[in-house]
Amino acid sequence: MTIVQPMSTSRSGTAEPGYMTGFGNQFETEALPGALPVGRNSPQRCAYGLYAEQLSGSPFTAPRASNERSWLYRIRPTVAHWGRFEKRDPGLWRTAPAAEVEMPIQPLRWGPIPIPAEEISFLEGVRTITTAGDAATLSGMAAHVYLATRSMEDEVFYNADGEMLFVPQQGALRLVTEFGVIDIAPGEIAVIPRGVKFRVELPSGPVRGYLCENYGGALTLPERGPIGANCLANPRDFLTPVAAYEDRAASTRMVVKWGGAFWQTTLDRSPLDVVAWHGNYAPYKYDLRRFSPVGPLLFDHADPSIFTVLTSPSETPGTANIDFVIFPDRWMVAENTFRPPWYHMNIMSEFMGLIYGQYDAKPQGFLPGGFSLHNCMLPHGPDMEAFEGASNAELKPHKLAGTMAFMFETRFPQRVTRHAAELPERQAGYGDYGAALQVHFDPTKRGP
Repeated sequence: MTIVQPMSTSRSGTAEPGYMTGFGNQFETEALPGALPVGRNSPQRCAYGLYAEQLSGSPFTAPRASNERSWLYRIRPTVAHWGRFEKRDPGLWRTAPAAEVEMPIQPLRWGPIPIPAEEISFLEGVRTITTAGDAATLSGMAAHVYLATRSMEDEVFYNADGEMLFVPQQGALRLVTEFGVIDIAPGEIAVIPRGVKFRVELPSGPVRGYLCENYGGALTLPERGPIGANCLANPRDFLTPVAAYEDRAASTRMVVKWGGAFWQTTLDRSPLDVVAWHGNYAPYKYDLRRFSPVGPLLFDHADPSIFTVLTSPSETPGTANIDFVIFPDRWMVAENTFRPPWYHMNIMSEFMGLIYGQYDAKPQGFLPGGFSLHNCMLPHGPDMEAFEGASNAELKPHKLAGTMAFMFETRFPQRVTRHAAELPERQAGYGDYGAALQVHFDPTKRGP
């Protein structure tokens, strides 16, 4: 295991991040020398008077390849970081199933939601756009937008309903977790597994981004088949934080999302007190610009599945609960080929966002911070400008540069929340873009 950068630990403030490389590794890390027991998980007495606690992300009997758990050595066990909980208003956060409104069966698109002027934390600033599946059956997802103008102060959160995939679009985040500290900015992502406590700090001001809440199987790297062992998202580029802890007596509100409801209690100490840990169930980050794309080198257009970064598998082989797909910088070289995405109808439902740049199939109206929804078996594809431009372009090698779009794709229909349906940023005429396409059919002319 490789330490990417050293970490300085502060008992009174937030530690600077340090990372270990690799995806799904059996990591071990300690903020104090000798805090990890050797050759066992639960000694009679832990070093420094710590408590041993196991956090399991899978059933005990899951196959080795999918068995996820970590042992935490902490100042107090979670059961001591507990109290009398009361219900908390979920705000605009929704959990599947949440059939609040019926939307027309057509493509939907929104412009970027402005960051509000008032002070709001991450928890107050999550706005659910779509939900899919059923969190109670451990299947499906929710797509959210988050907006925040202040750090979570003396507040921590954990999500018992699903793991959380952060996709920053504007501004940097510092995720202070019980496993360590993660810094991410636009172009990077982070995943917080279910049950992991954390708070969100804003080191450089207001933020906006996307959030995928995964109720199903944990995100993992996709199988690459004939692509082989290299390219796409390489395991060595994923970073997991080294141990950092807080031994801090301060009134702290702990918020728990469980069964779609939000509960809160007040603690007298920070629960982010893990001094050492080992295992393979932990938060991680990834720089999307390290994704090594592959594609057609001679003609035709490959399926967008070649751009899958992470996938949440389902019980049906080859059918994802969620695919996280990106469209990064890449060369377009295929000859005699319509290069943008083709027109299609798909069994999967696609929530798409734009982190920066321009998306080649929608050069107008799809803005950074915006998002769209193309649900299962509803038609979609390039708009007229993209079609006419690509149909008549000189097909020399062309690099798409300075762009980063993504999709949260799921096998379930995505239901739009009432909040999303009523947003003024929803582009009411977007579903009509296909009507502008021209008829080029000429039965007397066979060739182009």
